[in-house]
Amino acid sequence: MSAAEIFFDTNVLLYLLSGDAAKADRAEQLLAGRGVISVQVLNEFAAVAAGKFAMEIAEIRAVLAAIRAVCNVKPLDVDTHDLGLEIAERNRYSIYDSMLLAAAIRAECSIFYSEDLQHGQTIDGLTIVNPFKQ
Repeated sequence: MSAAEIFFDTNVLLYLLSGDAAKADRAEQLLAGRGVISVQVLNEFAAVAAGKFAMEIAEIRAVLAAIRAVCNVKPLDVDTHDLGLEIAERNRYSIYDSMLLAAAIRAECSIFYSEDLQHGQTIDGLTIVNPFKQ
C-alpha cells in the first residue's frame, strides 16, 4: 500500500504525545510509512496539544513539522466542505469527522486510520481501519 492511499485521523497522531507506549509506538510506526492529512488535522492536533497536553507553541510547531515532513497535507476547500456535509447526513458522523473523511476521499485515499470511527466501514471507496485493533 502506498503512502498516498493512507489518511491519518487526528486521534491516531495524538498518540505520539501519549503516555500509552504501545499506541505511541504504533502511531510512530504507521507515520514512518508516510501518508496524507488535511489542514484540519493540523489544527485539531495543535488545539489538543496546547490544551490537554499543555505544550508550548514552539513544541507544537516542532512536532507538526515532523508530521508535515512525512505527510502530504491537503488544503481545505468548499468541495471538501460540501462532501463532508453529505457524509455527515448520510452516515450520522459528526461534522468534524465527516470533513476529515471528505478530505481523505478527495485526496483519493483508500484507507482512513482512526480509532474513533466504525472499523471496517467503507464510505465512497474509503475504508476505515482502527490501527490499534488487535
